[in-house]
Amino acid sequence: MATFLYRLGRFSFRKRHVVALFWVALLALAGAGAAGAPAAGNSSFSIPGTEAQKAFDLLDERFPGASADGATARVVFKAPDGQKMTDPGNKAAVQETVDELSGGAEVAQVSDPYQGGGVSQDGTIAYASVTYKVPGMELEETSREALQAAAEDARDSGLTVEIGGDALQAVPETGSAEIIGIGVAAVVLVITLGSLLAAGLPLLTAIVGVGIGVATITALASTLDLGSTTSILASMIGLAVGIDYALFVVSRYRAELAEGREREEAAGRAVGTAGSAVVFAGLTVVIALVGLSVVNIPMLTKMGVAAAGTVAVAVLIALTLIPAVLGYAGRRVRPAGEKSKLLGGGRAKDKADRPNMGTRWASFVVRRPLAVLLLGIVGLGAAAVPAGSLELGLPDDGSQPTSTTQRRAYDLLSEGFGPGFNGPLVVVVDAQGSDDPQAVFRQAGDEIKALDNVVNVAPAAPNKAGDTATIAVIPDAKPSSAATEDLVHDIRAAGAGIKDDTGADVLVTGATAMNIDVSQKLNDALVPYLVLVVGLAFLLLIVVFRSILVPLKAALGFLLSVLAALGAVVAVYQWGWLSGLMGVEETGPIMSMMPIFMVGVVFGLAMDYEVFLVTRIREAHVHGEKPSQAVVTGFRYSARVVTAAAVIMIAVFSGFIGSSDSMVKMIGFGLAIAVLFDAFVVRMTLVPAVLALLGAKAWWLPKWLDRALPNVDVEGESLAVHDRAADKDDEDKELVRA
Repeated sequence: MATFLYRLGRFSFRKRHVVALFWVALLALAGAGAAGAPAAGNSSFSIPGTEAQKAFDLLDERFPGASADGATARVVFKAPDGQKMTDPGNKAAVQETVDELSGGAEVAQVSDPYQGGGVSQDGTIAYASVTYKVPGMELEETSREALQAAAEDARDSGLTVEIGGDALQAVPETGSAEIIGIGVAAVVLVITLGSLLAAGLPLLTAIVGVGIGVATITALASTLDLGSTTSILASMIGLAVGIDYALFVVSRYRAELAEGREREEAAGRAVGTAGSAVVFAGLTVVIALVGLSVVNIPMLTKMGVAAAGTVAVAVLIALTLIPAVLGYAGRRVRPAGEKSKLLGGGRAKDKADRPNMGTRWASFVVRRPLAVLLLGIVGLGAAAVPAGSLELGLPDDGSQPTSTTQRRAYDLLSEGFGPGFNGPLVVVVDAQGSDDPQAVFRQAGDEIKALDNVVNVAPAAPNKAGDTATIAVIPDAKPSSAATEDLVHDIRAAGAGIKDDTGADVLVTGATAMNIDVSQKLNDALVPYLVLVVGLAFLLLIVVFRSILVPLKAALGFLLSVLAALGAVVAVYQWGWLSGLMGVEETGPIMSMMPIFMVGVVFGLAMDYEVFLVTRIREAHVHGEKPSQAVVTGFRYSARVVTAAAVIMIAVFSGFIGSSDSMVKMIGFGLAIAVLFDAFVVRMTLVPAVLALLGAKAWWLPKWLDRALPNVDVEGESLAVHDRAADKDDEDKELVRA
């Protein structure tokens, strides 16, 4: 592989006009496709295999036109102090709002508070329920604007009006976060690469790659039902890995220049060595993202595949566009150790012979490997302790910041009708084929009333055929509580008994039940996902490093860093530690998607650092250095670049901590802290300690397996052989001349 990539790098450098034109044309083509594509809303959301989804599908079949999975909104009204919602003036204002909302093009139904029992017992709070024809993630922006305008008109009459439900659900804005990440990346790149021009190359090529990926996603969004949320993950991951991959190739190019090679030769060798690491690092990220399909949540699968495509584009750009752009830059990209005058180039030569920070750190670790290893493991273990108290769930309006109308509506409904009113359960009774469906409906209602944590059970509402009915159940506790989850399980257990007695199916659905089912599905999928992703990457790393122990060490180190990161997330977002500093207004269960999402993204990125760092160490070992010296050599050439890559990644993810959306905030913090632990504790500390303790045994591989594995030559040994052959030819020519 090294030889092929070496030739590709030289070709791209030499034919830079053709390569650059290809990528510019591809970007223009993707941009044109995105501009001409129909605007896509948000991806439809379904959870195959869950009881809640089965009930939704049954409602669509038996209650046609009822929009069972349609968006809902609760417009909550509160009377001024000393007044009641039943006062004539307030009642007239509510009626006007109901009439205004009924005229919406996507509105299926609006309930009247005064006819449907939507007024609290003390008369101070009322609500109107709005049901839409499409799910919340597919709702047009004009419908949301009409909803907010109706609420504003009601406020003008003196009422307090807030809006809850999923109708106002929108994709969080992330533009400012990306700008912050790019800004920090630019500063780190300038410091690392020593010149503004060299720093600009990774940024430029990463933006081109992300532009192609996001534009392609936008162009295909309507056709493939990708939705606008898909591009968020693709742009975040694509930007981070695009900068990292380009950084590694440019850094290796400057190192080759420092060894006296010509620029075209240096470009070829940079792609042949660092490019090999980029290929396998990219493969681990792709495996992790595509592996999300095992969860069997279509939206998550599409997001993972789309992000994996963006990563693949980043790899191809690092292998072709980077050497082409280096050809355009010419002598303005300086050899490693030679900085521009702007950054103090005069002092660089004075420091050239001094060991750099990576060398000093690696030398320290290999002298005290056992102490460093134990300290690192104990530290990560302590950070992971809170993960033992992990509680999973999906956030509702109660987890929103108190400044949002959704949270204020949630609090008003809790005040007027009780906490469980924010998470009603919908029980669907399918009595088709039963001799007496009405008796089945009554039996279901009576058994549900007898359960604990039930405040109210509405009479059964049958369909026109009379064979299926819905029963609304109001829990006693808030939607995200363990008591409500227990109630859902109790209703399902009672439903199993009813099925045994009558043959009728009793299914529980609604937003709260769907959240519980999603959390359970994600929790059940975590272990299979870990086995698949870690197993495939383990096999890939065996091929890359030609070792059993090094990939095993990489996988175990990753698990340590993820557990420590989950512990930090629990401590901040569930326990409330440092909540003020992190802007956490409401603690609660950890988003159920968080663990599997963190595993997927962080595993891919962690293996990036593992591949880039350890291939440099193995390269030195393959070329004849002793194991401990190879560790120091590897760190001398790669520690600075790996550190810069990690800082860039942390900066990109940290920008999302400032988001107003609690889920985005949690994801940003979790990914940032996971990269911090993995890059600086595991890869930069535990890896050299373990390699120093193992010595030459680290690279042990059974002979039969060594013969069976393909030789991918990530270290560029074939290039070294090429060098020796060229040197021998030169010597022979000199002898002939003599």
